[in-house]
Amino acid sequence: MQFASDYLAALRTALDGVDVEAVGTAVGWMKEARDRGRFIYVCGNGGSASIASQMVVDLVKGASFEREKRFKVIALTDSVATITAYANDVSYECVFAEQLRNFAAAGDVLIAISGSGNSPNVLRAVEYANGVGCRTIALTQSGGGALKDLAALTLGVPATHMGRLEDSFFVLTHILMYAFMEGVADS
Repeated sequence: MQFASDYLAALRTALDGVDVEAVGTAVGWMKEARDRGRFIYVCGNGGSASIASQMVVDLVKGASFEREKRFKVIALTDSVATITAYANDVSYECVFAEQLRNFAAAGDVLIAISGSGNSPNVLRAVEYANGVGCRTIALTQSGGGALKDLAALTLGVPATHMGRLEDSFFVLTHILMYAFMEGVADS
């Protein structure tokens, strides 16, 4: 099927455009947070929220189970009651930043995922995290959006097609997790 061949070729091109040095920096920041007992927070909307939740599973179970050093990680996407309370009573723009106000401190890490790079609630979370001294990592498209310039480190994907962006974000989160699961980050 030509569509499948074309899709996979475009996905390979997108993945080939990822800055592997930036990925290595992200692994280092995550290792430092883990080793210092700091928290990692992850957020995103829609498919990016699902990726955030899966990333937490991989860190809490896959990269921590039966290990001396364990990750402290929270998906700001996972408490539907909290998100809907803020969205209903205040605004959807604040659903992640307000959660960070309860938890985040200097030395923590926020991983913000947004295909467009312009999700207001993700941008507010990064602004807040930057303001309190968190390290901020963006998974977004490399070609546009405010998030790529707002975060301290951007893992940018050279694509605009949402499916290929989300595919690439999953691959990136798996690289980040498996660096720990397979012991590469600790060697």
